Amino acid sequence: MPMRSEDRTGTTGREGARAPGRRTRWDRVREPAFAWTRSDALLAIGTAANDLIGFSLGATEDGRPLTVSAVVLVVLGGACVLGRRARPVTVLCAVLALGVALNLTTPQGTHFSAAFAVALYTVTRLRGPAVTAAAALATVPLTLISGGHGEVSVLTGVLSNTVAVLLVVGTGLLVRRWQQEAEARRTLLADRAVAEERRRIARELHDIVAHHITTMQLMAGGARANLAHDPEAAREALVTLEGSGRMALGEMRQLLDVLRAGEEPEQVPPEPQPGAGDLGRIITESRLAGTPTEFTVHGAARPLPPTVGLTVFRIVQEALTNARKHAGGARAHVRLTYRPEGVDVEVRDDGAGARPGPARPAAGSGYGLIGMRERVALQGGTLEAGACDGGGFRVAAVLPAGAVPGGRGGERRG
Repeated sequence: MPMRSEDRTGTTGREGARAPGRRTRWDRVREPAFAWTRSDALLAIGTAANDLIGFSLGATEDGRPLTVSAVVLVVLGGACVLGRRARPVTVLCAVLALGVALNLTTPQGTHFSAAFAVALYTVTRLRGPAVTAAAALATVPLTLISGGHGEVSVLTGVLSNTVAVLLVVGTGLLVRRWQQEAEARRTLLADRAVAEERRRIARELHDIVAHHITTMQLMAGGARANLAHDPEAAREALVTLEGSGRMALGEMRQLLDVLRAGEEPEQVPPEPQPGAGDLGRIITESRLAGTPTEFTVHGAARPLPPTVGLTVFRIVQEALTNARKHAGGARAHVRLTYRPEGVDVEVRDDGAGARPGPARPAAGSGYGLIGMRERVALQGGTLEAGACDGGGFRVAAVLPAGAVPGGRGGERRG
């Protein structure tokens, strides 16, 4: 049977997206019935050699003949260790059966072989508590079966084998606990590394935008000022503006490629981002979820920049979700106000259906409010969130928003 390498970090495609060493149900299905590694082969050889030496020394000391059948049974018990990872319970059963056969055909004193210990340890490491307990309870009596040879009393044999089983099981549980904690630490460190890398990319993206957009703005202003009386200076400013824009796009594309590294190719084009024109949909969803919700619009509705429209949508969505979570049965009111220089959005609930329990999270607490504040801050707006004097909760945001050129591309309407 061909050996396979234990290192699974070289996988590609869908498997490459998961953490190194993490095994999935799909991996187990595809593996051969008794796949084994180089480490398993070395362990099997060492186990067989250890048991064979111990059996030979015991036979010489007791004056028993060293038969071929006994040697074969001892070696087979060690060889079973090869399949311990794929079929730990099967391997333990096979080792116990071979041990019983050896004890019945070759009478000897009570003993606990290395094959027993390895097989039971593997079951403890790879299977649940119920299977481990059953394996331990079965191992003690089966290892005591003997043809009656030896001076060790039955009580002593029971105690010694019970202690051996407890030591093996305890070691397996401790190792499994240690490996679980190590895996959790590795996952935590990986998550921290990803967060640090994203923060670094965000800082670089901010520097790119701040530097290049500022340069482009100054060059555009200079070109406009010199267009009438100094066309050559205006042309040079426009050339500089073009180069700065091209450089900014190139650097931003590199950063976005880093962020998208490891993603699977999209099979279908992504859907457009929602905006203020999609508020009717989440208002309907809120009503269907059991929260009576009113929706009013003040001012002349107009297309908003995509980022502003998305911010309005997410604020209303998060606020209505919080109202359903923390004030079940309350009524909600969503008000959208278009101003010449921006847009205001307010979500208020009366808290009438709030049940006794933990208080509603205060302004600034919880990931939802933090996310809303970050979105509003990125648009240069302000956000207020807190309990109302007469009961209920209010979220209100003021967002600057200029007119979309040509009245197009601001947001999709639904």
